[in-house]
Amino acid sequence: MTWGRCFLNVISCTWFLNIIQDEFMNGKIDLDSTMKLLEKLHVTFDVAHVKHVFKKTVDKRKVHTINIEDFRAIYRTIVHRTEFHELFCAYSPNRKILADTELIEFLKKEQFQTEDSEIRALEIILKYEPVEEVRKRRQLSFEGFIRYMSSEDSSIFKKDHRTVYQDMNHPLCDYFISSSHNTYLISDQLIGPSDLFGYISALLKGCRCLEIDCWDGSNNEPVVYHGHTLTSKISFCSVIHVIDKYAFAASEYPVILSLENHCSPKQQEIMAEHLENILGDKLLTSTIGDSVVTQLPSPEALKFKILVKNKKVGTIEETMLRKGQDSHGETGEIFEEEYTSEEDETDEKAPLQQKSDSSKRKSENRPSSLPRKKAKMKKIKIAIELSDLVIYTKSEKFVSFEHSLANQKCYENNSIGEVKARKFVKHSGNEFVSHTSRFITRIYPKGTRANSSNYNPQEFWNVGCQMVALNFQTPGVQMELQNGKFLDNGGCGYILKPEFLRNRSSTFNPYNVGRYSKPMSLSIRLISGHQLPPSNLSKTNKADPLVQIEIYGVPDDQVKRKSSVIKSNALSPRWDETFSFTVQVPELALIRFCVEDEISLVANEFLGQYTLPLLSLSKGYCNVPLFSKNGGKLEPASLFVYVWYY
Repeated sequence: MTWGRCFLNVISCTWFLNIIQDEFMNGKIDLDSTMKLLEKLHVTFDVAHVKHVFKKTVDKRKVHTINIEDFRAIYRTIVHRTEFHELFCAYSPNRKILADTELIEFLKKEQFQTEDSEIRALEIILKYEPVEEVRKRRQLSFEGFIRYMSSEDSSIFKKDHRTVYQDMNHPLCDYFISSSHNTYLISDQLIGPSDLFGYISALLKGCRCLEIDCWDGSNNEPVVYHGHTLTSKISFCSVIHVIDKYAFAASEYPVILSLENHCSPKQQEIMAEHLENILGDKLLTSTIGDSVVTQLPSPEALKFKILVKNKKVGTIEETMLRKGQDSHGETGEIFEEEYTSEEDETDEKAPLQQKSDSSKRKSENRPSSLPRKKAKMKKIKIAIELSDLVIYTKSEKFVSFEHSLANQKCYENNSIGEVKARKFVKHSGNEFVSHTSRFITRIYPKGTRANSSNYNPQEFWNVGCQMVALNFQTPGVQMELQNGKFLDNGGCGYILKPEFLRNRSSTFNPYNVGRYSKPMSLSIRLISGHQLPPSNLSKTNKADPLVQIEIYGVPDDQVKRKSSVIKSNALSPRWDETFSFTVQVPELALIRFCVEDEISLVANEFLGQYTLPLLSLSKGYCNVPLFSKNGGKLEPASLFVYVWYY
């Protein structure tokens, strides 16, 4: 053994002993002390795994304490991952240390970090090397390498996508906007509680469009609840106070309040008062610049502003002319033709599947955005004071794509139920894209989703719908896609749509992408897992984990791949399996890693997942953090993968 290598062994050993030896004054320590010592060494661990490894160690000798050598063995089991060691040794000639030059070579060859790799290597050594003597020599020990490979700096999510990096100066309709449905509900749609926590939680997740269902309340105070149901009521005033407090906690870009307004004109005036008095300067009450609006302002121009989305009497220009006048007690009337096509409450699958070929041909020839039949005229009374608070987000009843193109102004937006919207996606994809390139379009869940379930948002993002509103309180794949998509652009709640969904002359159709295809070849080597959540069915730390890698995007890109099952190992399962994908429209695609425990040949239990935009993937060796069903981080559970694409 060379002197240098001997020195490194001594240094590394001394560092470790210096930290732990005081705890072993009495010779042995118990489980609690073991965990405290791991914390002192800055090791993140799952209690179940440490308990299991500790128990295996003490059971051999039928005692409840361990000595210093036992602790070192436990530390190595939890921390010293063989896959990291193999990688480390491939670049470390003496298998003990990486000199800065060797680390630079690793960063260039394996991590595709060709720019500023010398500076990057030094930053890594200073940040992650725990042994001072090694740090001073500009080297990285295996301990430092482990810390680096497990850190956010080696995350699969691109570092520069963690902050706002997109151009925020396009009109609002050019962005996907994180949007919530019935934000006040924290459970089901029929008897569950309404709670201010719904608004706090959504805003802290970066949600930028909140829904407020307003109804007449007692003592002339409007209330928020799901009308004609047994859901509990909260005051409109308290909702606005909470929004005022949390609106810009996660993002400085505009918040849109989507009012579902069922109040009498008298209580609408109270709503307007609360909005103005509580939100103050945050509330947008006039146009930015020119009062003749030919284009929506940008998220950048509307920073720290709150917009009201509601029905409006007349135009923005008329509102601006009224500025400064007292409109108290004044109302305006809106006449709306009520259209009845197949209602959004019904399940659309049955009628679509049962159509005969001839009726199917007829329905395909008729523009699908035209209504089935006209019904009666509906009169809506709106208080001018509330109407005048609606500036760039005027709600307009959707009639048809043709009608919108001929009559709709740029600041007028539509809400379309998921059932109708899904038919448009299938039968009028080009028209839908043309519509969303001009007008903000909100999609909402059908009324029969009494349990607050969600639809798949991807199919509506595929045609450029800006506000794809989901029940944020309901965990599941749909919310995982929502959270994954809006991780991008610094989690600010606004994602710039691809050019082919912004361009008004675009002929993009998700069902026939044609010339809009920019195929991306993607290869993912699933190497291993680390401290995966144990199965709920296991009394120890066991699980039989497998990983599903799924692509969500245009129909042609939807694909699921499944790894093999590793039996009885949630601590350090090893797969070494490679999955290859060709993605036609990477700009719209999301990738989801889902870890499951195989309970039987037909059933799996969810253990954790991570979803992110395909274009936010880092290259090289990466760790994939895992999140629980409720969206919480399952630290330190992760997957270790190698990503490559061109």
